[in-house]
Amino acid sequence: MISLTRLNGKKIIVNAILIETIEETPDTMITLTTSKKITVLEKAAVVIELVQQYMQDIGTVRAAVLSHDTKEDS
Repeated sequence: MISLTRLNGKKIIVNAILIETIEETPDTMITLTTSKKITVLEKAAVVIELVQQYMQDIGTVRAAVLSHDTKEDS
């Protein structure tokens, strides 16, 4: 989960795994796999960095690399 800020200044915790797209319009709009849209104050690059850090923290990046390496060895 990542902590972001809504346009009204309130914090929101978002499940980073559910993020499908991030776009700046000029506000940053996040679309989840559930089709829900969330507009936040953070720039897209910041959201991407938070998602990448979260994925590393929970080990999904390492798991994906290990899975890819295993497929190549087959």
